[in-house]
Amino acid sequence: MSLSELLADQPHKTITFDGVEFLLLGTAHVSQKSADVVESLIKTDEFDTVAIELDELRYQAITDENRYKNMDLISIIKNKQTGLIATNLAMSAYQNRLAEQLGVEPGAEMKQAIMSAKDNGLNLWKIDRSVGITMKRTWRSLRFLEKVNLIFGFGGFFEKEEISEKEIEKLKTGDMLESTFNEFSENSESLFKSLIDERDQYMAARLQQSLQQNKSEPTNTKKVLVVIGAGHLKGLTNYLQQEVNPQQTINELNTLPPKSTWIKLLPWLITLVILTGFAWGFSKNTDLGFDLIKTWFIYNGILSGIGAAIAGGHPLTILSAIMAAPFTSLNPTIAAGMIAALVETMIRKPKVHQFEALQQDAMHLKGWWKNPVTRVLLVFLLTNLGSAIATWVSGFKIFNQLI
Repeated sequence: MSLSELLADQPHKTITFDGVEFLLLGTAHVSQKSADVVESLIKTDEFDTVAIELDELRYQAITDENRYKNMDLISIIKNKQTGLIATNLAMSAYQNRLAEQLGVEPGAEMKQAIMSAKDNGLNLWKIDRSVGITMKRTWRSLRFLEKVNLIFGFGGFFEKEEISEKEIEKLKTGDMLESTFNEFSENSESLFKSLIDERDQYMAARLQQSLQQNKSEPTNTKKVLVVIGAGHLKGLTNYLQQEVNPQQTINELNTLPPKSTWIKLLPWLITLVILTGFAWGFSKNTDLGFDLIKTWFIYNGILSGIGAAIAGGHPLTILSAIMAAPFTSLNPTIAAGMIAALVETMIRKPKVHQFEALQQDAMHLKGWWKNPVTRVLLVFLLTNLGSAIATWVSGFKIFNQLI
């Protein structure tokens, strides 16, 4: 079958840039036909390179079945990657539920592109931005109420036993990340910009950068099949035709927006205010000073312990949260959740079969409490939440005692 016949009913665009022909193929992430078309296109021997809408982490997720078995929980906690891992697991759970409902593995066309490129000895370019960078830039771009909406809405993914027709249609024409946050991206310009538009720019720059790097190779690239979600077709077509400094664009889009000065200073300011309150209390009356410290310890200890308990932490984990929180709340460089999660990991070290069951357990909300791996993530998150609430509550209590 010829190229024109294969592409007859497929969204696509052909672009020539710097002497190289790019065939941009817009695929559906829940369509076996898209996977079949990718396989057939590569078999035509028309292409010497295949580019895919994946970063290294999602590439590993597709190609390495043992990725969770080798997870180092202690390193994840110490490197403050628990939020990223939790997000990846939630997205993976959403996609696995789609696979169960539709009988088609989401992202099957990407997996097929990887397999066919390897089988046919073609170059394989991973052109998408790191999902970690994308999520961090997305988070920092949101206003406070948008963040609250996203957090509470995110839990809804686990409550839906069936994925709605609207969400499925979005996957047929859009992007996996966008569809996962479908109900938010529709009403948020910030979400659309970071999840879609920035990645269009990034992938265009990566393609141009790869061309520059490839010129030093013995065999230059002449024809590239670019496999992307259909939602990226228009944007990538536009940006790929623009001459830019690809390395500069990549660097800019990989840079996290700086936190506003007041956000960076707020934790230290809170510490200063609380310590000043203690000093003021002791200057007025020794008993008052000790009462203020007692208020701080009680609220921080109890609320952090409640967070660890809700997460299903071991009694010693709960105790560690209670003991650590009053001190960590005065030190912005360390969190009570980190200490509690480390204690939970050491006391209830997950076994190999529990890592193997991780993806299946993460598909349902109760599975996050059942599996020791995800329970550690919950201990980290909920202990920190309890500590954060306690800081504000006890701060107001101390203020009232002083006046």
